[in-house]
Amino acid sequence: MNKPVCSVIALLALFSLGTGNRLAADVKLPAVIDSHMVLQRDKPLPIWGWAEAGEAVTVTLDDQSVKTVADEQGKWRVTLSAVKADGKEHTLTVQGKNTIVLEDILIGDVWLGSGQSNMEWQLINTHGSKEAIALADHPTIRLFHVPKVQQAQPASDVDAKWKHCTPANIPTFSAVLYYFGLKLNQEVNVPIGLINSSWGGSPIEPWTIAEGKSGGMYNGMIAPLQPFAIRGAIWYQGETNALQKNGLAYYDKKQALISGWRSLWGQDLAFYFVQIAPWSGRYEEGELPALWEAQVASLKIPGTGMAVTTDLVDNIADIHPRNKIDVGHRLALWALAKSYGRSDLVYSGPLYKGMKIEGNQIRIEFAHATAALKSRDDKPLTEFQIAGADGNFVDATATLDGPTVLVSSAQVAAPKQVRFGWHKLANPNLVNSVGLPASPFQTNNWQGGTGE
Repeated sequence: MNKPVCSVIALLALFSLGTGNRLAADVKLPAVIDSHMVLQRDKPLPIWGWAEAGEAVTVTLDDQSVKTVADEQGKWRVTLSAVKADGKEHTLTVQGKNTIVLEDILIGDVWLGSGQSNMEWQLINTHGSKEAIALADHPTIRLFHVPKVQQAQPASDVDAKWKHCTPANIPTFSAVLYYFGLKLNQEVNVPIGLINSSWGGSPIEPWTIAEGKSGGMYNGMIAPLQPFAIRGAIWYQGETNALQKNGLAYYDKKQALISGWRSLWGQDLAFYFVQIAPWSGRYEEGELPALWEAQVASLKIPGTGMAVTTDLVDNIADIHPRNKIDVGHRLALWALAKSYGRSDLVYSGPLYKGMKIEGNQIRIEFAHATAALKSRDDKPLTEFQIAGADGNFVDATATLDGPTVLVSSAQVAAPKQVRFGWHKLANPNLVNSVGLPASPFQTNNWQGGTGE
């Protein structure tokens, strides 16, 4: 497996980045390790950097002090023992031939947000942004925005800085990542570090490292962050791969992405993602539903979760829905339930689990149905279709029956299969007791998981 490497030329370039008149032999840290950062609680903390070959380096955090020596390439790395969140500001000191003192460091949870334009989408361009920006003074939330850059080989650093979450710094930050982090900050009451590394229009492949090969966006925008300790990642991407007609093959691509990141970070990162929204644009018939099925199939991968967004589209002709607060909050529900042990939460909308043919109707069973399902607008359930052995689907009547739905049509005496919201304009009204929407599905050889 490839690991981030640094050639002599790249190393010299890194030493010149933001070092002023500092000598090349001086000890140096990557941008992600800096003042104002959040260090991940309860996990070993890798600290690394560069110095003169053979130079002795001492890293001190509170009562911990670890020593090492830079290798022949001038690279060094230590691992500090796990620390607890304590609500205090900390100082980290790195001593070589020079001394670096990092201040205003918090201990909490660090989350990475990545994907394409809907993850990159800035807070200033969303619904309710004026009020949200004005209220975004959160001293225990810190922001790190990775600039867009592709590299042929894994890079060792990025040109970015940790910043406080303030009305001045938040407008151009990822809206989904911000709302996700804000919800966790409020619910868990620990500092939250947010790293945005996203690129509009990007397919999944450039973010992936697999079989010894790494994509340009991984190399330039993810590799320099490793092995910085994080709690997990959120992911909003797939539109470009739907346009490329990847369909169910997107599941294999997602699996490669997740396993590659986990391998290089050396931990089973939590990975929560957004099911892309309906859009009237250039998706060919059937391509968006096929990608939806691949996304639901990704829930079979341990440690994952999926936020459904079929009900959050304010303009079906816009591939960028402007309601990002609900997207962030739905991702946070998965994190709160799965990463933080909040067993009291309903964290997902209904997901197809199974079907039973009962005479001239089909009973659909769901995961995350809670005690009973309901209609979002109190009108009859919409967007259910049913077919017999001929596979010709017709609109169906769907009736709530506790945690299940009974589907039938007078036109189909011997039903065999059902589909729900199975088109790119989908806006169905089936939700569970807390109002989270059901994901589109079809019952013929369904590949989806449930994330239970």
